[in-house]
Amino acid sequence: MNRRLLLQLGLGAAVLPTQLWAAAADTPRLLVVFLRGAYDAANLLVPTSSSFYYEARPNIAIAKAAALPLDASWGLSPAVADSIHPLWLKGQAAFVPFAGTNDTTRSHFETQDHIELGLADEGSRDFRSGFMNRLAGVLGAGSPVSSRLEAMAFTDQVPLILRGNLPVANQALRDLGKPAINATQAQVIAGMYANTRMAGTVSGGFEVRDEVSREMAGEMEAASRGAIAAKGFALEARRIARLMRERVTLGFIDVGGWDTHVGQGGATGQLATKLGELGRGLALFADEMGPQWNNTVVVVVSEFGRTFRENGNRGTDHGHGSAYWVLGGGVKGGRVLGEQVEVKAATLFQNRDYPVLNEYRALFGGLFKRMYGLNDAQLAAVFPGASARDLGLV
Repeated sequence: MNRRLLLQLGLGAAVLPTQLWAAAADTPRLLVVFLRGAYDAANLLVPTSSSFYYEARPNIAIAKAAALPLDASWGLSPAVADSIHPLWLKGQAAFVPFAGTNDTTRSHFETQDHIELGLADEGSRDFRSGFMNRLAGVLGAGSPVSSRLEAMAFTDQVPLILRGNLPVANQALRDLGKPAINATQAQVIAGMYANTRMAGTVSGGFEVRDEVSREMAGEMEAASRGAIAAKGFALEARRIARLMRERVTLGFIDVGGWDTHVGQGGATGQLATKLGELGRGLALFADEMGPQWNNTVVVVVSEFGRTFRENGNRGTDHGHGSAYWVLGGGVKGGRVLGEQVEVKAATLFQNRDYPVLNEYRALFGGLFKRMYGLNDAQLAAVFPGASARDLGLV
């Protein structure tokens, strides 16, 4: 929306921010989607050629006949048949398996921080800046895409990945964990019954509800760090797209709820439901971007993958290598890219996880070089000590 349109709508000049503008039509857009909690990549990008996959997951593997064939080695979860698979068929979706960071702590918080900072594996961490903030700074220093650049986090607080020297806006998409009855309303209702024989029942009922809610949140909520749920993302995707279509060129959102230790499911179930919601959100985002989709790249990442073998609770535990998604109208998709190995017991990392063969900083560095034409010095400012690897994603 521009100033003239806002005035036509009857909004006074006082409400206009001093730097309101519409992003240039040809300015590249980047949206990074962080799946907090570590999603199970092997049940999204399915290694259908691997007999070991079916041996290791007797209860949760996606049958080869159910997976959507991508190439001779890989299939796609049927959960995204109506969302991501059509983008694949258009050549607008690619996948990079065996991707991630060399961090081996298997700690949600340690590894999320590691990725968001974008620093070298060795040495101390400087928590004052994340790699997307540094990217915004580089693009704002004489780059041809800088004149219409705005970075924004679609989160309740500015995440580590966008903190730094450059001020970055954030836009909360919804009230986190907002109950149907909030604390104030509960107090009012309890007060209504304060002098009746139901006082103890009403008050106790609210206390039990709150206690159960806290217990059910558990580790999954902690691992998500307050990120929006996949269903919430699907509801908000068009709103995010409208902002990125008009003015935001560097965007970030995190989606939580991927820590599937128990009852993960296979072609259907807990994980498939979340993947379906995420996929629909991304498809809605692509649709709402309109012609700008051709200038947009969406990268979906997670802090790490999960154990290749299912556990005793028909779930998976904290792992290592993951699979990244790269979507966009200008993406050279319809391909599974990056360094790969045959999926078998002998190639697992520490006999339990996917190895990391496509390090995330090298992957992003190669992508940024293509998208923005960054030189080696600029890439070094974004990812100190890293070497860009061009996978030909765009």
